[in-house]
Amino acid sequence: MKKQQYERPVLQLLNSGTMNKYGTKTEYAPFTHIDGASIQDLTDKFGSPLFVVSEKKIRSNFKDANRSFKTRYPKVQFAWSYKTNYLNAVCNVFHQEGSWAEVVSGFEYSKALNNGVPGSKIIFNGPDKTDEDLRTAIMNNSPIHIDHLDELYMLQEISEETGIRPKVAIRVNMDTGIYPMWDRFGFNYENGQAWDAINKIMLNDKLDLVGLHCHIGTFMLAPNAYSIAAAKLSDLALNIKYKYKRNIQYIDMGGGFPSKNTLKGSYLLGIDTVPTIDQFAEAICSSILNAGFLEEELPLLILETGRALIDDAGYLIGSVISNKRLSDGRRAVIMDFGVNIMFTSFWYDHKITPAQEFSDFTEDMVLYGPLCMNIDVIREHVTLPLLKRNDKVVVHTVGAYNMTQWMQFISLRPAVVMIDKKGVPHEIRKRESINSIESEEIVPEYLKTFSLNGIEKRTG
Repeated sequence: MKKQQYERPVLQLLNSGTMNKYGTKTEYAPFTHIDGASIQDLTDKFGSPLFVVSEKKIRSNFKDANRSFKTRYPKVQFAWSYKTNYLNAVCNVFHQEGSWAEVVSGFEYSKALNNGVPGSKIIFNGPDKTDEDLRTAIMNNSPIHIDHLDELYMLQEISEETGIRPKVAIRVNMDTGIYPMWDRFGFNYENGQAWDAINKIMLNDKLDLVGLHCHIGTFMLAPNAYSIAAAKLSDLALNIKYKYKRNIQYIDMGGGFPSKNTLKGSYLLGIDTVPTIDQFAEAICSSILNAGFLEEELPLLILETGRALIDDAGYLIGSVISNKRLSDGRRAVIMDFGVNIMFTSFWYDHKITPAQEFSDFTEDMVLYGPLCMNIDVIREHVTLPLLKRNDKVVVHTVGAYNMTQWMQFISLRPAVVMIDKKGVPHEIRKRESINSIESEEIVPEYLKTFSLNGIEKRTG
């Protein structure tokens, strides 16, 4: 009989329901369905890993946010942030609900046009707008948010050349009490840059200044910062009215509202610490209403909210590849998805639940992805029931940025499915194949032949 290889024994505590920093044992229940669709059926049909988006949750989130603002302010318009999730099916759910489009590149602008959004309802943000991008936006009558003086001068030149007076706004950065301050984009309020840009626009008469815009940060946890920002934009608008006898048509507060995800390093769960949409709405709307506008001259309030409306509508289903023990004795679970498709693993401790029945025992473990890189860590510490090969898990609150910032690295990107309001799954993005990846590659003729061990080969 062949002697078996010696393996050092490891003593590991199994948690059957002890106290933790949140109080009592964390309760788990098998998460077997999403909006009535079976996880097992979904993976059988579309494979694993698999992104799933809930149409019902998107619409519910939008209606709640819209209600929060419209009950507090008479003129409100949401513009869907394409960079957050620009899958066409997702964007069109928001457009059906009445949302405009907010884009930050020529690529996103083209997607919005292709989705049927009128140019006048596409807000063009971002620092990287080419001459061609600006001309396209001008011809489609889109509001262009100016990020820097070079862009301002480009627009003036195009206006002189075409005889068209573009509709523009300026992006304003400011001190809202949150540090580090986002001052990379736009014109500063405190040092006079913003007012200088306004004067250049108003006195040149080549551009039509219709709005003021800000985006004070991302995953913002302080509603008061938005109150300060709204007050400063209102101050600029009232000064424009005073000096130039011109009413600003809209104030765009940008995005940045957080989802219920838990930030890495946070002691408490996101669901317990993240402010509600109502709190942000109250801060913004009260600030503008109290700024001194005449009732008939109140500007349209635009919100570019992304993450807060889509994050908890997204799920990632994955499968266990293997279990192993690390050198320190900790359990390591290898999943079939990694940071290449779940970029937000670098930011959040995502909630993860088993998708099938499990034992009562739990254990602190590390969840790794399948990539051959040490940074491919989904959760550094998570207490879960014991998982075996081919078991399924569901990662929650992944609807924002993962389907736009994902990478085709080492493995192919998975399919995306949307569950409609009736619980019927629809494939909204196909799983990548080797053909879809290589379809954009071109191999020069001289590289198509090679010899290995005397055997000549030809590709293509």
